[in-house]
Amino acid sequence: MKTVLPDTQQSLAQWVSQATGINTFGVKIRLLGNDLHILCEAVECPQRWQMLSDLLRALQQTDLDALTKANQVGETQNREQPSIYQVFVYGRKKGEQRPRWCHRVYLNQIDRHLEQVEKALVKVNRSQIEPGGALIVSNESLARQGKPEAIARYLSETLSPLGIDVQVKVRPHKSRFSQNPDNFRLWVFCQSAYSPDPQLIAEPVAAKLRHLNLTGYGDAIIANQVQGESKPDWLLRIDLTPPERMLKEWSRWGDVQAISRLLAQELSTLQAKVTVTLKDTTLHIFCSPASSVNPTYVPPKQRCLEIIGKFLESIAPQAITAATVYGQTQAVNDTPTWIDWLSLPAKEHPALAQPVLELASCGDEPAILFLIERLLNPNLDWRLKTGGIRVLLSRRGDLLHIMCDAPICPQRKQVVHPISKLIRELRIPGIAGIRIYGRRAGSKEPFWNYGTDFQARDVIVPEPTPEFAATSAYVQELLPTDNAEATIRPDLTKEDLQTFVTTTIRAIGDRIRQFLLSSQLFAESLTPGQTTYPSSNYLTLLVWGTLGILLTVQADWLFHYVITQTKPNTPLTQVTSPPPPPPTNNPDQFTTNSPSAEFNASGFTTTNPPRGNGTATAILLAARSPIPTFNARQLDEQLALYKQRLQEWGNPPDVLIIGSSRALRGVDPDALAKSLKNQGYSQLNIFNFGINGATAQVVDFILRQVLAQEELPKMIIWADGARAFNSGRDDLTFNAIAASPGYQYVIEQAIKRNQGEQTSDTAELTSQPAKNHSNSYQIANNWLNERFSNLFATYPHRQELKRLITDQIKFFPGLGANNPASNSPDSPLAANQTVDFDGFLALSDRFNPSTYYQKHPRVPGNYDNDYKSFLLSGQQDAALQAILQFANTQKISLVFVNMPLSNEYLDQYRTIHEQEFQQYMLQIASENSHFIFRDLSLLFPTQNQFFSDPSHLNQYGAYEVSKKLATDPMIPWKIKQRESGIGSRESGKKSQGI
Repeated sequence: MKTVLPDTQQSLAQWVSQATGINTFGVKIRLLGNDLHILCEAVECPQRWQMLSDLLRALQQTDLDALTKANQVGETQNREQPSIYQVFVYGRKKGEQRPRWCHRVYLNQIDRHLEQVEKALVKVNRSQIEPGGALIVSNESLARQGKPEAIARYLSETLSPLGIDVQVKVRPHKSRFSQNPDNFRLWVFCQSAYSPDPQLIAEPVAAKLRHLNLTGYGDAIIANQVQGESKPDWLLRIDLTPPERMLKEWSRWGDVQAISRLLAQELSTLQAKVTVTLKDTTLHIFCSPASSVNPTYVPPKQRCLEIIGKFLESIAPQAITAATVYGQTQAVNDTPTWIDWLSLPAKEHPALAQPVLELASCGDEPAILFLIERLLNPNLDWRLKTGGIRVLLSRRGDLLHIMCDAPICPQRKQVVHPISKLIRELRIPGIAGIRIYGRRAGSKEPFWNYGTDFQARDVIVPEPTPEFAATSAYVQELLPTDNAEATIRPDLTKEDLQTFVTTTIRAIGDRIRQFLLSSQLFAESLTPGQTTYPSSNYLTLLVWGTLGILLTVQADWLFHYVITQTKPNTPLTQVTSPPPPPPTNNPDQFTTNSPSAEFNASGFTTTNPPRGNGTATAILLAARSPIPTFNARQLDEQLALYKQRLQEWGNPPDVLIIGSSRALRGVDPDALAKSLKNQGYSQLNIFNFGINGATAQVVDFILRQVLAQEELPKMIIWADGARAFNSGRDDLTFNAIAASPGYQYVIEQAIKRNQGEQTSDTAELTSQPAKNHSNSYQIANNWLNERFSNLFATYPHRQELKRLITDQIKFFPGLGANNPASNSPDSPLAANQTVDFDGFLALSDRFNPSTYYQKHPRVPGNYDNDYKSFLLSGQQDAALQAILQFANTQKISLVFVNMPLSNEYLDQYRTIHEQEFQQYMLQIASENSHFIFRDLSLLFPTQNQFFSDPSHLNQYGAYEVSKKLATDPMIPWKIKQRESGIGSRESGKKSQGI
């Protein structure tokens, strides 16, 4: 029965047959990884050197890669054939099971192979002597030069037998998180028909790459991808730090084995063998002959002391103050021929004399890191060969988080007990427990975790993996950028782009000019040599100007008549919302504890939970408030509601949620309090102070100026995202507040509280540009209002006119739905969008892209004003720093939550800035121990049912986020119930009606 070969193999078999003269039935082809295997058989075994000579000459004139790719058909057209690096040629007699000979051909050295074969043919014809031939350079020798193609050929020797083809690329690698001077990263792209177990290739590939001793490379990333898939199924990181640098890092801490290895390298030129021991703080170094050829040889004293002294001076080993150097013959028990002593830097510098264990016991993280790594890597040869187990530390509160990763994930039983014993014996101040994690190097998430506490702790919920473990510094840079680079035209220059833009703008301008001239409302401007207008132009200006004035006057009269006829008898400022119900003794009027009321049949929270209409109450409270308006209606109402809450409870809330509309809609105080209660905490008082459009400046103003010290909470949950920190865009919300009478009132009150002496806070506020122009702005605005009121009868009623036009527009198809103001996420709340008495806005709308974009425009990130001129340094960063300092002074726990976003919102432009913002916040968190950053931006990017629009959560998403925060132990939920007679949450709510 004959076997039908694929077209590619048929083509290769025909090519081999033509080159060697062997019948195609005697040629078998197999492509395995990057290796091409050719088996040739005949009635008599083919002559090795003659057949190789014919085949090599054909290879000189043939591109094997082009030959295989040109014959792809069917499914093979959808994937790229691997490059061929080497060819294995076999010869055997028909009927035999094993080849009689095998020859490997490196395709990058065909000329050398051909020279070798030609010499072999001559010798075989004379005396059957095996060839000396040309010197064939191994792939390893070429790979040591750092060339990507040579490294790929070198790795294919190990991976091709497994059916894995290899491609290697080199890319620049710059990371502000790494102090490694090597600025290149080696990418090894593997492709196969299956997904091999990373443990199968991790250590062999790591050993081969590290054996090359490549310079200029910090690490290598192996990305394995199954043929036909679009993304790698796993990544593996290999540390390419040179062995010499690894040894120096440990030698710096006084590791005897590392010092012995380095000294042996230094004294190799003297043919000396080194033995090193440590007693107390003195290093004993024995120098003896390296070989037994001359057993009486003694290494020269002066030269040995010079090399050893210079080396020990450069590394300055920790806690080693002196070294005793001996010179002796090869006999072990022989008396030393010479002896001398050296003083080391630790004797003169007290900081270097302190033992490593003492440093670690005091909390020195580099010392702790060395002790753990040395403990986990007892076999120095294995560490230098594969990179060993790498350790990352992160201290959060009273917990020490320890991440262990290696090419093969460290076994839990291998690392847990030794680390736990070491940390327990160190008795580090402030450390009450440890959390240990293990993962494969290059993985994003840990494979296992372990935790133990050395003493009793208040937290009763499990701690999650800290930020360093989930988003390590190098993991953030593992994603390749080939796709982004491929979309850029290499032939498109800046001059071409500028010419295109200029031509387009000029063409649009010419069309607009012709349209305006054709309307006869406009005339040509003066030419360069013309000094006066024609008389016809003066007449045109006079006629159209008169008509324009008459039309304006008539329109003013008409609008005034319409407004006066349609104006209601009640004044515009009267509250049209129904008044809230009177107080009742039924606590379920606002909340319910019934399980059936909390979830509906679909598993989501009920659409309209009976929490009461806080907006109507807030409007009345704001109208009665002695504080003038802040030019932001929602800020006025939220502040009034918050003041009412303070009166009802007698104390500020335990937790204050603050931020923009993403906080207003995204964190449910009631759900958060219930979830915390289920975790074992007492009933907490939580309030949502979210303000539409609030930036870092607005939050800073509210916390440090609007709220008095006795009105501040013990914990602040700041829920927002990157756009609240963009200093490159105009901060319209804060500018409007800064020009308001409420802003001026707050500053005056702050000055009065400080008895006429401006504090740094008030001085800072009064020096802002918005404040400097507020008076002139108000004067100019009042003057214009007065003049226009005298000239136009409609001007005093412009708000009624605006409302009338808006109400009429919505009846025209396509106009009302596309009104940007009505659809803005940060626009004022509609009548059916009311906050509850906790300040939370619960929206039941569910985001559906197929219907949402029929009513709302799809705005790409590069046209989004929120990301305009994106800049994280500026006035918003200054506001954040002020908040951090203020929270630290007031001993307020500050937690920032990066709120969830949908994939519909996170396009490429926004994703880049979101990643930049995450790195910025992680850096801030690492520098401020009282500030905690939690990144929930990708909590549910594809679950649109949790969003009301692409970037805002609905009440269902807010419920999930609130539960997530309640079970997050990185947030210090250590708020004690105040002892000032606070009632229950329900009893406090039932008296909030007015």
